[in-house]
Amino acid sequence: MTKADLSQSTTHFGFRDVPANEKAGLVRGVFDSVAPRYDLMNDLMSAGFHRLWKATLLDWLAPRPGERFLDVAGGTGDVAERILERLGPEATARAPVTVCDINVAMLSAGRDRAIDRGRLAGIQWTCGDAERLPFADATFDAYTIAFGLRNVTEIDRALGEARRVLKPGGRFGCLEFSKVTVPGLDQIYDLYSFQVLPRLGQVVAGDGDAYRYLAESIRRFPAQDDLVRRMTSAGLGRCGYRNIAGGIVALHTGWRV
Repeated sequence: MTKADLSQSTTHFGFRDVPANEKAGLVRGVFDSVAPRYDLMNDLMSAGFHRLWKATLLDWLAPRPGERFLDVAGGTGDVAERILERLGPEATARAPVTVCDINVAMLSAGRDRAIDRGRLAGIQWTCGDAERLPFADATFDAYTIAFGLRNVTEIDRALGEARRVLKPGGRFGCLEFSKVTVPGLDQIYDLYSFQVLPRLGQVVAGDGDAYRYLAESIRRFPAQDDLVRRMTSAGLGRCGYRNIAGGIVALHTGWRV
């Protein structure tokens, strides 16, 4: 899609329809606002379960020494740090993990957190767009994106970019909020998402609207089977998913074949 096409088309920003060429800036504003408290809010709004969900992603990923990893929309670096922990201290000197995020504030928060924890090497921090990744073809052995795919303007373009930068045989893992599959749980989840979460965001991060957008963006994200179809259309193979927490979260996986 050209810039002219984007200026004429619309996409969703939460429950609002906005010009497609404005969404990236609106999303950037959301994460600029919440970046300083983003990790704390993740713990509070998920009651710490996001750590278990990311551990599930890492269990599937099974990082091996000598591989190169790309974590997209990973500004705070929590997935990247988990990969390094799995690889062990000898991998740190090679900087095997690249974090790519479009948001400078999130990258800064991630770098600062890594330094505070004594992590001075092992991660490369790159500002870049998931829809136009600044990397050569067939560069990485694995691509991960955790709770970031729903924020891109063109999901299909981002999936195509994921395939492009993966080496043949490389693996793709997407951890994302999805569609609840347990009867009754959806009502409880809606109540929490639209009543509790924005208030929590206002108190802790000082921005209730940002967390209202996050709740709305989850509802506009493709359902599990739909995302599998789009991954397949983007050229990924052996695509599938695993529901976690009754479908509140899903782990979608695929391979560059």
